Amino acid sequence: MFKLNILTPEKELFAGEVVSLVSSALDGEIGILARHAPLATVLGKGRLRFTTAGGESREIKTGQGFLRVSGNQVIVLIN
Repeated sequence: MFKLNILTPEKELFAGEVVSLVSSALDGEIGILARHAPLATVLGKGRLRFTTAGGESREIKTGQGFLRVSGNQVIVLIN
């Protein structure tokens, strides 16, 4: 598991532990699991899909943004 924070300019959409994350990048999709290598990328419009620590699958429609993986934490900034 890893910590995921999804933020917009107005509010925090999600903060918690997740098992996996799949997001739309500019050149395709990117998948993140625990202990992923450090990464920073630009996100394209699309969907952000993740599975919480409790097994719940969630999906958020997104605008463009940024994704950063550092340590065992992912921060997603979206419009």
